[in-house]
Amino acid sequence: MSTHESGQTARHDPVYDDLHARPEFAELRSRYRGFVFPATVAFLVWYLLYVVLSNWAGDFMAHQLVGNINVALVFGLLQFVTTFLLAWLYARFSAARLDPLARQLDEEYVAALAAREAGEVH
Repeated sequence: MSTHESGQTARHDPVYDDLHARPEFAELRSRYRGFVFPATVAFLVWYLLYVVLSNWAGDFMAHQLVGNINVALVFGLLQFVTTFLLAWLYARFSAARLDPLARQLDEEYVAALAAREAGEVH
């Protein structure tokens, strides 16, 4: 770890601090949060709807749809479908909107580290 002029230990590499201050880094965080926060809220609302209906709408959830398959079973299975759908959507979103920018920032970080190390060689 490096130290500041005051003698305190830095939390991490100053090259990271420089990269963190760049608008591209802020854009990457914004894109990530723009997907993850709404998706998380939507999934939690959907899951809590299932729990609430299971607890307080027993007659509705027990309604037989086909044979022994009732509404509760369908809702429960849809929880798995929703989980896999969100994972698939995130993978597509990440590959298209996050990964290219993250790769660019990573390349710049590695280059900055290499340049700093080359400058520090005595």
